[in-house]
Amino acid sequence: MPKMKTHSGAKKRFKKTASGKWTHRKSGLRHLLSGMSAKRGRQLRTVCVVEKNDIEGKVLKDYLPYK
Repeated sequence: MPKMKTHSGAKKRFKKTASGKWTHRKSGLRHLLSGMSAKRGRQLRTVCVVEKNDIEGKVLKDYLPYK
């Protein structure tokens, strides 16, 4: 049986914490920032934890089998 391949887009976007939770960066900080309030920009900078429904749905388990 060959090894499963890791999804190359997912390995750049998700990290596993020491406690086993998955984290990701929020989207929306690439362009059109002049119309955004400073408060919104600060909120988008924070790292976010992946929702439990996505993990139970095996989305990340299928994309990142060896992480």
